[in-house]
Amino acid sequence: MKGNTVMATVGVFGWNELMTSDVEAAKTFYAATVGWTFDEMKMGFSTYWLAKANGRPAAGIMDMAGVAAPGVAPHWFSYIAIDDIDSRIANVEPNGGTIQRKPFFIPGVGRIAIVADSTGASFGLMQRG
Repeated sequence: MKGNTVMATVGVFGWNELMTSDVEAAKTFYAATVGWTFDEMKMGFSTYWLAKANGRPAAGIMDMAGVAAPGVAPHWFSYIAIDDIDSRIANVEPNGGTIQRKPFFIPGVGRIAIVADSTGASFGLMQRG
């Protein structure tokens, strides 16, 4: 995602990634169904696949092994673009949500936190930079 403007608008869903147990099958499906191409990105212990539509970043695909809890089905996960992760994360618990993973840094991407809203729905908060 480095160098793109995917996360430019604060307050909107700015990134989606597929967490799956069969990355190759997913890549084959999305290439044939929606025309995506893929670039490989090494992300520490695993490979992250940057899906592109017409040469522009569209989504990410990653192996969910070791990331998701056992028994969790493959799923799409969404991130909301934010301006200040520290001030935004401070509002999660007082408003009935939970912090599932405190903010962490991904080089070339920015700071991310995984949270759940007051109904239990999980999503990510992402501050570029």
